[in-house]
Amino acid sequence: MKIKHQLAIFNVLTRLLVILILWLMLPILVENVVYRHINNGLVEKKKKFIDNLNQEEINDFIQNASDSTETYSQFSTLHSEFLVLSKISGKPNEKKTTFSNDFRTIEGEDNEYRILQYQFTYQNQGYQLEIGSSLSEVNDLTFIIRLFIIVVLVVILLFTFLADTFYIEYLLKPFYKIIDTKIRRVNEPEAFDHTPINARSRDFRELDLVLNQMMDRIAELFKKEKQFISNVSHELLTPIALLKNKFENLLQNDSLDDNAVDKIASSLKTLDMLKKIINNLLLISRIENNQYMANENVNFQEIITDLQEDLQDRIDDKGIQFLNNMEHDFIFKGNKTLLHILIYNLVINAIKYNKPNGSIIGADGFINNQYFISIKDSGIGMNDSQIENIFNRFTRISSDQDGQGLGLAIADSIAVFHHIKIIVNSQINEGTTFTLMFPETAKYN
Repeated sequence: MKIKHQLAIFNVLTRLLVILILWLMLPILVENVVYRHINNGLVEKKKKFIDNLNQEEINDFIQNASDSTETYSQFSTLHSEFLVLSKISGKPNEKKTTFSNDFRTIEGEDNEYRILQYQFTYQNQGYQLEIGSSLSEVNDLTFIIRLFIIVVLVVILLFTFLADTFYIEYLLKPFYKIIDTKIRRVNEPEAFDHTPINARSRDFRELDLVLNQMMDRIAELFKKEKQFISNVSHELLTPIALLKNKFENLLQNDSLDDNAVDKIASSLKTLDMLKKIINNLLLISRIENNQYMANENVNFQEIITDLQEDLQDRIDDKGIQFLNNMEHDFIFKGNKTLLHILIYNLVINAIKYNKPNGSIIGADGFINNQYFISIKDSGIGMNDSQIENIFNRFTRISSDQDGQGLGLAIADSIAVFHHIKIIVNSQINEGTTFTLMFPETAKYN
């Protein structure tokens, strides 16, 4: 997951947490504010009632009856408020106002009220005053406020998520530009672009500077490595050539017996093998260091045809039938010599590990508009562990076969250099198929 998406998700989660906290705290906050407002209103009504209180008004509220605690209620027609004045036995010790929530039934309708209770003494008689205010509207208002707030918060959440996404995209634009232009597209240090990236963030400017400095050091090391390879090539191959020349001169000496001639011939063979190994290792190193040009038009149909003619003697010696089923006139931009070596090594490998009177089939085609070439043989095949290691240097499928185990390593290096994917399918005693999948940017002629 990209960092911009991670940041956007983190911002969303933090906002969701804030919304959840507000959602849980909202009823408490609303109730405190609303109850404080209702309490103040009830206190004002109590004050007005007490200030204007007289015996005549008390008699209007309280009927003369045998039960001194019998009460008379005055309430609004909508049952939103009520007032109850009742006598109590004895005298209250102190004037005290209390608030509570309780359900009351008025004219058969049960509602919840916020109730003020106040006990007082008037002309040596104790009274209790209850003033109630309905909470139904408050509960409805609380629900509406909660619903409104949650809708507003969700809209804010979506808006801020989009804003964060675009802003993070804007902030990280120099970062992705650095990756695209200075890392992903750079195949060798010489092609590195040292042009500074235009970034408002100091961090990205510093990253760009560090990358430029790092690539300068890598370019210097790369240059020294090329020089080292050139020196090694000269220093190793020169003495091998001198030794080979001396051994060849010794063979011209008629005084040598057969045993000495055999030893010298064996030494020459060893020198030839050593020279071949060095040349192959140097070839791999040059390929991996991108020391070859890849701007030639390569026709694989011609390469397969030429290889069939060049290797016909080895094919006939083993009784192998070579079928050239190349059908497409496909032109690929690359290094013709290296691609010839790639196909050559695959065909040589198919000949080497094939069975007597077996077959080799070279074919091409398209899979999802992607060109491929396959080299299929009817040889000894490989198991899964062998397939995993065949492209490693000095790895051989069978110890009975000649070679240094570098042919497929070279083929793999050439394929990577040209962005070609090699797919290997094999079964023991049934054969092996090497499939070269070419990049989609290649053009069909």
